Amino acid sequence: MIVVIQRVSEASVVIDQQLKSEIDKGLLLLVGIEEADGAEDIEWLAKKIVNMRIFSDEGDKMNLSLQDVSGELLVVSQFTLHAATKKGNRPSYIKAARPEIAIPLYESFINELEKFGRSVKTGEFGADMKVSLVNDGPVTIIIDSKNKV
Repeated sequence: MIVVIQRVSEASVVIDQQLKSEIDKGLLLLVGIEEADGAEDIEWLAKKIVNMRIFSDEGDKMNLSLQDVSGELLVVSQFTLHAATKKGNRPSYIKAARPEIAIPLYESFINELEKFGRSVKTGEFGADMKVSLVNDGPVTIIIDSKNKV
């Protein structure tokens, strides 16, 4: 799994001109799932993300986690994170998991994040979404469960 983590002061998802989800201070997670992903990837990523110290403390040092600041989560599926761009000008998404594999993994990832007691809002898998955010910092981190070392 590839996750783009963005520290936000606010973020939202609109589908068909209707507000689906919104959060205040927290993390927007753009999640790309591939065929080889499984429970181990989900557990590792969820724990890593909620404990990552990327929020500022009273000394303005990134020393606090999502847990420490009681932050919210907005999770949005994004298969384009697995785009292969080496050949030609049209990206290939062959590495991205098909919906019958990706949807249960996406839902499992959300459930795993909820185990940490965080509020988790979502987009809608496969929908045409309009994602808005105010990136706080800016802080953007890319994490890949296949590169743990």
